[in-house]
Amino acid sequence: MSARRRWAWPLVPLYAAALTVKEELRRLGSQQVKRLVWPVVSVGSVSAGGAGKTPVVIALAKLLQGRGWTVDVLSRGYGREGAGIDCVDTNKVGAARFFGDEPVLMAQAGVRVWVGVDRYAVGVEAERAVVGGVSEKQISFGDDRKKGNDRYVHLLDDGFQHRRLGREIDIALVTEEDLADVLLPAGNLRERLSALERADVVVIREEERESVEGRVGKLMRAGALLWSVHRRLRFPAPLGVLSAGLRPLAFCAIARPEGFAKALQEAGCGILETVAFSDHLPYTAREMEQLVAIAKKLEASGFVTTEKDAVKLSPVLRAQLEVVGPVVVVGLEAEFVYPERVARELEARLG
Repeated sequence: MSARRRWAWPLVPLYAAALTVKEELRRLGSQQVKRLVWPVVSVGSVSAGGAGKTPVVIALAKLLQGRGWTVDVLSRGYGREGAGIDCVDTNKVGAARFFGDEPVLMAQAGVRVWVGVDRYAVGVEAERAVVGGVSEKQISFGDDRKKGNDRYVHLLDDGFQHRRLGREIDIALVTEEDLADVLLPAGNLRERLSALERADVVVIREEERESVEGRVGKLMRAGALLWSVHRRLRFPAPLGVLSAGLRPLAFCAIARPEGFAKALQEAGCGILETVAFSDHLPYTAREMEQLVAIAKKLEASGFVTTEKDAVKLSPVLRAQLEVVGPVVVVGLEAEFVYPERVARELEARLG
């Protein structure tokens, strides 16, 4: 085990104690679980970020949409400036600031995304929008499922710890890095690894399967499913990894910037350096000035960043960077290794 923030080690027992109290309150039934009309598939992780939830949510949405399901995503919209409940509009000026960067990224992938702090209330609003104002008391969960013509499902983004909202399937992502991590605030684990026992499905990365499958299997409960995803970077055509020249500067504001840098290098993108900002940071002219100064000092040929970061770059901010060279946006895609099997197992549990 290794700590990211060694100075925070003394605080870990306090965090662990709080987790224990929270679990005991749940066991005693003091926290009421609410259920929506349509089934909920939760996608989350035991870590505070960087497990790759967003690409997996998009992959699940596309898989289900391809099989005739009407899919939406319920998201908290972490770091958003907007308030209340909103359906993400990618055409809105400053959309990433108003709705959150990850919700906008998911909406750009062709999924309807709703944001709000209370995910139950968000789900109720999403259902009302589809059924044309029919209240939840007027819809029978069973009757809706028996119609056979329309199949609806909510994907609960980052929902493994949001247990106040009932779900039919609980999916947890685990990485090799998670297995060596420690609890917050010294590490990035929101929960002990033993929490994986409540997952219906655990998702691992195909490239890590050999090193993590055995260890993860010991943490899973009997009957739980293990899926794997293949992840790949998508560079713009026609130049691919050379789109930003031979000496690009990478930058990002994500939970695990070292993973982005490693993936770029493995793909053959010869980055000079990676500038990492805090996760979900809303970019301003100040950060652009910092990047330009570093790029000029290193004689960089351009910039490389993630889709999650790109949705926060206004035309004005992007123009600041383009005085150095092109700004290349690299996508991260996730595909299930056995998509037909995943679809069958999902639908078997959704009914």
